Amino acid sequence: MMAEEEEEVKEILSKLQELVDQLYSFRECYFETHSVEDAGRKQQDVREEMEKTLQQMEEVVGSVQGKAQVLMLTGKALNVTPDYSPKAEELLSKAVKLEPKLVEAWNQLGEVYWKKGDVAAAHTCFSGALTHCKNKVSLQNLSMVLRQLRTDSGDEHSRHVMDSVRQAKLAVQMDILDGRSWYILGNAYLSLYFSTGQNPKISQQALSAYAQALHKYEENYGEALEGFSRAAALDPAWPEPQQREQQLLDFLNRLTSLLESKGKVKTRKLQSMLGSLRPAHLGPCGDGRYQSASGQKVTLERKPLSALQPGVNSGAVVLGKVVFSLTTEEKVPFTFGLVDSDGPCCAVMVYNMVQSWGVLIGDSVAIPEPNLRRHRIQHKGKDYSFSSVRVETPLLLVVNGKPQGSSSQAAATVASRPQCE
Repeated sequence: MMAEEEEEVKEILSKLQELVDQLYSFRECYFETHSVEDAGRKQQDVREEMEKTLQQMEEVVGSVQGKAQVLMLTGKALNVTPDYSPKAEELLSKAVKLEPKLVEAWNQLGEVYWKKGDVAAAHTCFSGALTHCKNKVSLQNLSMVLRQLRTDSGDEHSRHVMDSVRQAKLAVQMDILDGRSWYILGNAYLSLYFSTGQNPKISQQALSAYAQALHKYEENYGEALEGFSRAAALDPAWPEPQQREQQLLDFLNRLTSLLESKGKVKTRKLQSMLGSLRPAHLGPCGDGRYQSASGQKVTLERKPLSALQPGVNSGAVVLGKVVFSLTTEEKVPFTFGLVDSDGPCCAVMVYNMVQSWGVLIGDSVAIPEPNLRRHRIQHKGKDYSFSSVRVETPLLLVVNGKPQGSSSQAAATVASRPQCE
């Protein structure tokens, strides 16, 4: 294949991927653009969006029709609804035959079989995906289907449940911040509790896993530390909780030190940075073009960080300079320090961004309707106290006067499964 043709194929596949990502984003973020009253229309709206996406894909596909990646993406688009799609099964089956190492196709095909009610075939697909590449989606799904497999005896069911716990633990280890993995682990432990004589220790492990599904993502750091500590005590042979407890402590130590020293930026340099802040750095947050969560265009009032109240500060915008950024092993959230005066430095925690996104020291950042949280954490004799602003997506930020483009936000990857937990 000529270099030009290869480039054309790459562009087409990239466009198809973008269309499918937008379709799944429409489904996952439905209630960000629709009211709760629209809940009854969601499935129909998703189907209509799917039909529109498939038509757009058909217009784009051109010469690459029949390639495994195209078959997979088309099958994935058809798989966006909760219903079983024979056409999705046909396309995804072809995709894995053409390219057996295409893990996402195996995962999608497993979901199709699951919707069809063929749990054994779904199990085969998720297991097959893992022979090619260890990934959390296959591990999560395998954990769930193992508990749904038909068995001839109680002993066989118990073995499946034990294996389900193992797969869920592996999923957690791959991404400690994925609340869904923790939730699935909690369900696996709960199944183990009922299939092995209702040992109270196992029910505690289930509760600990459920707690982790919420604590880290919701920034309940004290509860997360206690949860990790408790999980380590309940299951000493599992090193993950102890390691994660230490990682979270290291993060809090580094964060509070940087906040206290304002990123170790020298006083004269900090004064120069703050002196360069201009109203133009507010971008759409400063000229009445900001659209609030209610869909109304509102004029925001600029406030200092020190004037923010806990919770969402409606109608307000803060503008400051970045004095440090802090990355963790998990990459989420992206954390940076923001200063706007002689007051204390505030941590800003950004979620749902692509890994390549970030801000630099000296950048001007505006945050509309900031959601403030005050943290006071005590754990094993250590105290941590700081304030943070939670930002659900980089799309809400204005950096150096410019809103952040859609490429800064991570694509939605969670799929809907009627048999899911």
